[in-house]
Amino acid sequence: MSSTFQTYLKLGFHHIYDFRAYDHMLFLLALCAIYTLSDWRKIIALVTSFTLGHSVTLALSTFNIIKFDSDLIEFLIPVTILFTCFTNFFKLKGAATNQHPVWSFHNLLAIVFGLIHGMGFSNFLRSLLGRNSKIWEQLLAFNIGIELGQLLIVAIILVAGFVALNLLRLKRRDWIMVLSSAATGIALVLMMENSIF
Repeated sequence: MSSTFQTYLKLGFHHIYDFRAYDHMLFLLALCAIYTLSDWRKIIALVTSFTLGHSVTLALSTFNIIKFDSDLIEFLIPVTILFTCFTNFFKLKGAATNQHPVWSFHNLLAIVFGLIHGMGFSNFLRSLLGRNSKIWEQLLAFNIGIELGQLLIVAIILVAGFVALNLLRLKRRDWIMVLSSAATGIALVLMMENSIF
C-alpha cells in the first residue's frame, strides 16, 4: 500500500468524524434507526449503496464533469435526512427486519441520496487532490476511507441499539422515535440555516 493511498484513506476516514460535517453522521443515524444488530447484512448493503452513490458524484465533480450550486447541495443534504426520518415514522408499527430483503427500493434510495452527499464531499476533496497521475488512487483511497468510517459509525449505532433494547429494555418503537425525532429536529435546523428560499 503506497503512502499516497494510506494518506487519502486516513483523510476519508477522518472526514466522516469531522464535526463540521456531522450531517453525514446524522444521515447514518437516521438510516440505522429502524435496524437492530441482527439486521447487519441489510444495513451494510444500504451503507454500501450510499457509498456507491457518493463515489459517483465525488468522482464526476472532482474531474469537473458536473458542476452544481453548493448552496443547493447544503440544503438538500438535510432534506435527505428528513425524508429518511419520515420513512422511519411510517415503519413504527412493523418490524424493519420483516419489511424488505437485503436488496430493495431502499438501496436505490440510498444510492440517490449518496449522489447528493457526494457533492457535499467534493468541495473538501477538491481542495486536497493534487493534479498528478495518482488522482484515481487518491479518489479510491478517500472513498474507501469514508466507507470504513461509515461502517464504524453504523457499528456504534447498532451496538448502542442492542444495549438500549436488550439491556435497558427500551421498546423498539421508542428507540426508533428517539433517534428519528432527534435527527428530524437537527435536519430542520440545518435546512433553515441553509435555506435557498
